[in-house]
Amino acid sequence: MLSLLPESTLMPLRRTGLDPVPDLGEKREAEPIARLKLPFGLRAWLVTGYDEAKEVLSVAGKFSNDYTNLVGTAGMSADTNPGGLGFADPPDHTRLRKLLTPEFTMRRLNRLTPRINEIIEEQLAAMAATEGPVDLMQAYALPIPSLTICELLGVSYEDRADFQRLSTVRFDLFAGAGASFGAISESLTYMGEIVKKQRDAPQDGLLGMLIKEHGDEISDIELAGLADGVLTGGLETTASMLALGAIVLLRDRETFESVRGDDEAVNKFVEELLRYLTVVQVAFPRFAKEDLEIGGARITKGDVVFVSLSGANRDEKLGVGMESFDAAREPSSHLAFGWGVHRCIGAELARMELRAAYPALVRRFPDMHLAVPTEDLAYRQTSVVYGVDTLPVTLTR
Repeated sequence: MLSLLPESTLMPLRRTGLDPVPDLGEKREAEPIARLKLPFGLRAWLVTGYDEAKEVLSVAGKFSNDYTNLVGTAGMSADTNPGGLGFADPPDHTRLRKLLTPEFTMRRLNRLTPRINEIIEEQLAAMAATEGPVDLMQAYALPIPSLTICELLGVSYEDRADFQRLSTVRFDLFAGAGASFGAISESLTYMGEIVKKQRDAPQDGLLGMLIKEHGDEISDIELAGLADGVLTGGLETTASMLALGAIVLLRDRETFESVRGDDEAVNKFVEELLRYLTVVQVAFPRFAKEDLEIGGARITKGDVVFVSLSGANRDEKLGVGMESFDAAREPSSHLAFGWGVHRCIGAELARMELRAAYPALVRRFPDMHLAVPTEDLAYRQTSVVYGVDTLPVTLTR
């Protein structure tokens, strides 16, 4: 739907390098919740203020995320529903999230730590064996979350390239709605086949666990939607974080060296990076289920509300100097993973990967630097998940 919006409404997805365009900050200061002009007869709002964003994300009972709200809009139909948690409302959302939550506790995720470290070391070794510049996106940022999620789900590794492609095109608005829907359909079809195989012979991954423990409570379609949501939600976002975070490291030597430090320094760096980059720029659209008032704005039942997470995370109400990056900043209550009942269920897994990957990269390649001028880096121009498709680096001087 966003790909068909007027140019003026795409401002929340625009950036200059790593930073949102100045217009977003100006909009937040002037009107933290403001009307958006949309086609299709929709009444819409853009939320850029931190307090207002947090309130919208917190009052789940007053908004609907259900995909059916979009059916009939901009060519969207019921058969392009991606499933999963993001486009579901209670009680379905509550039931499905309850089934998934045990697998995403730190106790359960810790079992992946050895494998995550192995994946990182394998990628570093492959990079070290390469002559000349290396594409850090393809060689490091994408494989780490891809292989980790394959491990989590029990999906075969040889299929990861397809899912990297499917996940990327889903968030590329310039590819057009047809390409995005095609990617969703293809991914769900594949996941449906995986689910059928796991029904016959459940493995040790998340899908196998759900089938063994809750097989009678969840349909194949729901399982495929959940698995697809975990894969695409955790792949593209973490890959973008790893790549853009590397740019932050490479533009400032002091920050680069700080990541060699103790766990506390690394944790602060990662949390600040999550806030500063906010790679998921806009939250899932919310539809008002009733008339309500937020931040002085009177929202009418049926209105659609877009929350600019990148705008909210730069709000001075969150702290001082939020437009800049400070590796030593104390962790803040940022909205990089959303908030409330729809907060990203894989947040702790993403943190685990980032906390392991950055220090390992810095220690292995202490002289790493960009292989192209900073101004030549090609960022995605209009994408819900911000990032780069390539990141050429030279590993030694």
